[in-house]
This record gives sequence, C-alpha cells and structure tokens, in this order.
Amino acid sequence: MANHPQENGVSHESASSIPLVSFSLGLLLLLAALDQTIVSTALPTMVSDLGGLDNLSWVVTSYILASTVVLPLYGKLGDLYGRRSTVFVSVGLFLFGSVLCGMANSMTFLIVSRAIQGFGGGGLFVLALSVIGDIIPPKDRGKIQGLFAAVFSVASVIGPLMGGWFVEVFNWRWIFYFNIPIGIFAVLGFAASFKAKVERISRKIDWGGAVTLSIALSTLTLIASLGGRTYAWSSWEILVLSLITIASTLLFLWIEARVSEPILPLALFKMNVFWVTNIIGLVVGASLFGTITFLPLYLQIAKGISPTVSGLMLIPMTIGILVAATVAGISMGKTGKYRWLPIVGTIFLFLGMLSMTTLASDTSTLVFSLCIGTVGLGLGCIFPVVTTAVQNAVSRDAIGTATAAGLMFRQIGGTIAVSVYGAMFSNRLIRDMVESGLEIEGGMQIGPQTLASLPPQVQEMLGESISSALHPIYACGTILAVIGFLFALILQEIPLKSKISS
Repeated sequence: MANHPQENGVSHESASSIPLVSFSLGLLLLLAALDQTIVSTALPTMVSDLGGLDNLSWVVTSYILASTVVLPLYGKLGDLYGRRSTVFVSVGLFLFGSVLCGMANSMTFLIVSRAIQGFGGGGLFVLALSVIGDIIPPKDRGKIQGLFAAVFSVASVIGPLMGGWFVEVFNWRWIFYFNIPIGIFAVLGFAASFKAKVERISRKIDWGGAVTLSIALSTLTLIASLGGRTYAWSSWEILVLSLITIASTLLFLWIEARVSEPILPLALFKMNVFWVTNIIGLVVGASLFGTITFLPLYLQIAKGISPTVSGLMLIPMTIGILVAATVAGISMGKTGKYRWLPIVGTIFLFLGMLSMTTLASDTSTLVFSLCIGTVGLGLGCIFPVVTTAVQNAVSRDAIGTATAAGLMFRQIGGTIAVSVYGAMFSNRLIRDMVESGLEIEGGMQIGPQTLASLPPQVQEMLGESISSALHPIYACGTILAVIGFLFALILQEIPLKSKISS
C-alpha cells in the first residue's frame, strides 16, 4: 500500500506545464554546466587584472570542488523538504556567487566567490534530474534525461568559446553577470510551472554523514586536481590528503550504518540497479571529461586549427549524444525496457575510443568526426538509462538521493580521469619531444600563436608528438568501455513504470 505524504513526510509535487518546467530546468542546468568550463579561456585576462598567478587553477577547482561536495546534501534535502524550495536555494546561491565573481577585486575574492557559485551549481545538477523524476513517468523520462545529458556535452564544448568571446567583446566580468538575467528568467518559469504540495513534518538531517562525506569528496577531488601537477603523487601533501580521504570515508560508512535518516542509505548499494548504474556512470564520466578535455589541444596544436573552429569540430560528438539519447528515450517509452541500451552504448564507446587511438596530425576531418561521433552515440545510449533506471528502481522518497549518488560517481570518474590522463599525457609528450630532439621555447605552454611561428617541419614533428601522447589516454578509455560493457551485462531489468510512483 502506498504511503501518503502526511505519513512519510515526503513532499509530493505536481507540474501544471511539464514543457515549461523542463525548459526552465534545462536552462538552469546549462548555466551550471557552463560555469565549469567557461572561465578557462579567460584565465590569462583575469590574472592580468587581479594578479595571483600562483592560485590560477583554483578559479576552476573551487567551483568543481564545491559543486561535487554538495551533490549528496541537495539530493537528501530535496527528498526531505521538497524540490521546489530547494531549487530556489540552489539558484539563489548560484546567482549570488555569480554577482560576487563579477565584482571580484582580488584572486582570493574570486576563488571564494566561485566556491559559493559552486554550492549553488551542484544543487542544480541534482535537482534538475530529480524534478523530472517527480513529474514524468519512468517510461517517458528517458527523452528528457537524454536532452539534459546533451546539455552537459554542449556546455563543455561552447563554454571555452563563450568565455573567449566575452573577453574579446566585453570583459571577463560579463562571463558571470551573463548568468543573472538568464537565471532569473529560468527560475521564474520554474516557479510558475512547478507547484509544490508540501506536508511540513520535522525530519532529522544526517549532519555527521554530510560532513564526513563532504570531507571525503573534497580531499578526493583535491588529490585528483593537484596530484601529478601542483604536487608529486609521492609528496607529503598528497599522502596526507589520501589518509584523510580514507579515514573520512570509513567514518562516513560507520555513521550511515547507525543513523535513522542517512544522507546516503547504504541499503541502496544492495540494489543491483543502483550500484551497477553508478559504476557505469563512473566509466561514462571518465570517458566524457577525458575526451573533451584533451581534444581541443589535439585540434589546436597537432592540427593547427583556431580555438573557435576546434570548438565547432567537437559538434559531431554532441550530435551523436542527441541522436542516441533521443532514440534511447523513444525506445524506453515504447517498450518499458532499458537493459540493452547500455550494452549497445558501451560497444559504441569501445569502438569510438579504439578508433581515437589512431588519431594523427594528418587525420582527416571526416575520420575525426566519425571517431568522436561514435563516442557520442555510446554516451547518448548510456546517459538517459543510468538515471532513469535508478529512479525507476527506488521509492519516490529516495529519488533525489539516488540521483545525487549517480552524479557524484560520474563527477568523481571525470575528475580522477582528467588528472590521471593529464599526467600520462605530459609524461608521454615530454618523452616523445626529447626523443625527437624538439626544444621549443615555452615548452608545455605552447599555444596556437606560438605554433604558427614555428617552421613547418617543427610543426609537423610537434603535431605527431601531441597525437602520440594522446594514444594512451584513449587506450585507457577503450579499457574502461570494456569494463562498462561487462557491468552492463549484469544490469537488472526492472520494467519501467508508466505512472509516477507515490
């Protein structure tokens, strides 16, 4: 027998306009995702205005760190107190942080403001996907989840382009002010279309679990961001962070096994759909961020393409995600089944990653587009399934928590992958350059303008070195795809419900 709202304290929400809710949430999600990448091309200009070159990387890291840490907390708060009010808190923090970023007069002020912005942005990631679970039946949910997945991909591609455009046409502060009118417009649309019916019942928040999980996620993100770059993997800083990660994780597990309202119920890990989709999500996160992070470098340095054109050349992957996600959504809506989709998706991902191990400086645009388009098809088959399947498997009062866990594993996979891949890339590139006898002023900091001033023969040798250094990254991606495929084979099929759970 289904529980009633007053019996379990869960807020049951309804939407008068599903298209408007979806559009508003998609817009908010786009802003939050954009702010992960939009500052990258503006960083040199920010340094020239504010100074603080030594802390430059923290402008990006502080946002990613803050948004990752709050994922589980927003998921649980949305389950306990309702998604509508929690969205308002999240948007408020994001926009407040954006205003502060635009007003920053020092690098320290900017970094703190970016963290505040991240505390809001992380909530938007979770809540957008969770609200869809409130208003759309599982059978029809895949289409919207797929579109939201494409939003992440689009944001990763156009973020650096938009950042560069704002710097050239206006100034870097408008990267952040740009969020204000669009964010207000989107939240007004959400407020008008998403109505909440909330029974106010006192609930206990698992603050001990929230704090220990936040510490574990923070230190793990810092290890991934700083290890092999700012600090050597064997340095005392990384070792201390590793010990803190292990200790806080163990303490978190101890707390979760004993509290009445755990922020991440350990019982969820007993569900096949929950833990299998999280492992697949981790693989997908590593594939997506690992691919997107290093391809612009290949295009701009190895092939000598401008930053703007290199962004446009990543569009085939976005198209692949959109096409596959749309097909996946339609299939789930008609059949109520999903298990075959991640199996097919990981096969596409395997083929795409394997083909990218052959990239060279003379690879044609058509071949390159087919390679990344195949990766996009794989991601598009997987993205809608991992969220829809887990939301279908859990009770409605656990949708936010389960969704947040999936995003958390995806974010962790991406963060760790980018760090490990970055170290692999640097080591291989340095080795190849030494073996080729290449000595270039500026070393690893070479950009498109410097490249253009080099003799053609040197450009060709450098292009081959860059291409060669990328091959181990995509070889790892190929292995991850195989791991994802094996787990997809054991994913349990639970027929998608045609009605929203009560």
